[in-house]
Amino acid sequence: MKMYITKSVLYCLMAVLAVTIIGCKKRDIADLQAVEFPKNGDVFIDDFTGDLQFAAFGGSDVRAFQIETRETYNNSRQSMRFDVPDANSASGSYAGGVFYSTVGRNLTNFNALTFYIKANVAVNIGEIGFGNDLGENKFVVSISNLPVTSGWRKVIIPIPDAAKLTAERGLLYLASGPINNRGYTFWVDEVKFEKLGTVVPVESSIMNGTNTSITTFIGVTTPITGLTSTFNLPNGVNQTVNLSRNYFVFNSSNAAVATISNTGVATSVSAGTSVITATVAGVQARGSLTINCQGVFTRAPIPTRSQADVISIFSDAYTNVPVNYYNGYWAPFQTTVSNDFTVQGDNVLNYNNFNFVGIEFSAPTVNATSMTHFHMNAFFPGTVAPGRQLRVILVDFGANGVFGGGDDTRHSTTFTTPTLVSRSWVTIDIPLANMTGLGSRNNIAQIIFEGGDGSTMYVDNVYFYRIQTAPTTAAPTPTRPAANVLSVFSNAYTNIPGTDFNPNWGQSTQVSQLPIAGNTTLRYANFNYQGTQFATAQNVSTFTNFHIDYFSANATTLRVFLISPGPVERSFTLTVPTSGWNSVDIPMSAFNGVNLSNVIQLKFDGGTGSDVFLDNLYFWR
Repeated sequence: MKMYITKSVLYCLMAVLAVTIIGCKKRDIADLQAVEFPKNGDVFIDDFTGDLQFAAFGGSDVRAFQIETRETYNNSRQSMRFDVPDANSASGSYAGGVFYSTVGRNLTNFNALTFYIKANVAVNIGEIGFGNDLGENKFVVSISNLPVTSGWRKVIIPIPDAAKLTAERGLLYLASGPINNRGYTFWVDEVKFEKLGTVVPVESSIMNGTNTSITTFIGVTTPITGLTSTFNLPNGVNQTVNLSRNYFVFNSSNAAVATISNTGVATSVSAGTSVITATVAGVQARGSLTINCQGVFTRAPIPTRSQADVISIFSDAYTNVPVNYYNGYWAPFQTTVSNDFTVQGDNVLNYNNFNFVGIEFSAPTVNATSMTHFHMNAFFPGTVAPGRQLRVILVDFGANGVFGGGDDTRHSTTFTTPTLVSRSWVTIDIPLANMTGLGSRNNIAQIIFEGGDGSTMYVDNVYFYRIQTAPTTAAPTPTRPAANVLSVFSNAYTNIPGTDFNPNWGQSTQVSQLPIAGNTTLRYANFNYQGTQFATAQNVSTFTNFHIDYFSANATTLRVFLISPGPVERSFTLTVPTSGWNSVDIPMSAFNGVNLSNVIQLKFDGGTGSDVFLDNLYFWR
């Protein structure tokens, strides 16, 4: 359908447009008013404020929160009740959630969140505070392990810098789990933000108030941690709160060495030293982080073993099993602290002030009975003194699969200089068969490193693996069209007739053909060298590549030759040992000098009593 506009209508539209344009003038952006959020400090006074909503945390009991009319503070009409579940409850493992404003609040006129709280038994509430808004959580402040008794008490959570809370949505959040596996009930009432005249800042801290020094490399990011603020409350008590990095203003003494983001993440950018400090509301925070950047980081060797042959504890190359922790902080004698980092996409365990440290993976334990070796990489950025030791201890929790009980066993393997070197990755491979102290390998649950002298050790690629002496799966099935293939040995094609796969050339190699996953495979046992004799000379000059699938877990050298009369032979070196089947397509140009129109033999050599498996030997174009 076409639309026609008459001249008279068009003139009317133009007139209206002209009036509209003349009647409008450009507004200065300074005339626009900033959005003003409500300055109401009430959160729960007998009931929800109009903009308040509740959302339970994931994994919590969604029915834990209820409105209460019987247990209230000062005979108020209603309070908030939280029923913490017992351990292993099907409904959830804890009580927790967020009370948030649907529109946001301007809290700049207040200096504290206050409320009254009690419980049916004396407990410590795991965490309670404000600033969690189910989004960025930029301005979180909280108290951990808040002690609560059976009598009502007032709690004051100070605001470190109220000027930042111009549009805060997170008005209250809490999370608490069972005590000694038993649940309990607690109540919260009269929740509001207040202006208290005697909330006095005492000090703020980063790095827990210590002057911490770390060694990093270019590209390493280091979050500033240990963030707290302490305030003197009206009752005279000094209250320390945890707070998010967004309350701090951070500074780097040398941004050419390390930059620091607004959210408190330091990035090392060049070799040198930089000191990170911070302020809160213009007041200097106690503590600092000195970054000593050593320049470019050398990654640990990237593992190449198949995931199917690995049980990984810590490595970016594999899927890791569930791990309880990489540093158990076993008091009172452990001095080792963790400062793990990521560089070039590689996560690295960083053990500072190292004397000993434990990694535990007990839920579930690891059954390593099918594995043959334990592997790890270690790096010592400082000087390795003569006689320095590193002890690697594996612990099996025994038949009951739990720590203690009288059936735990362990084995310790000690490494010393010159195996341990400075500023270079050390590769450690321990045959599990040598760990005779282990009563079994069914429930391995701990790896312990000992022997540190208070220096630093980096660790990567911690895993168990097995060396397969024979493949358990067939070589990959070829897909090239038969018309473009001249096959020597393959189930996928018609092979050259009359080939002798075991001519008597005085070799020690024992040749056999065996099925692997239903596919006929050549096996060279006790391999030193082995020939293959064609019944008639083969013209392979029109082909571009020679293909081989091969497997060897213990060969140290492996070469393949094409041979023409003379004899004239040229070799191509294959990479061994393999971590499964390797497939290679060798350009025919690699055999330069051989008369490709008159090839009479193949040969493999380089073995020293190893086992080699071959399949899909063919020329293709």
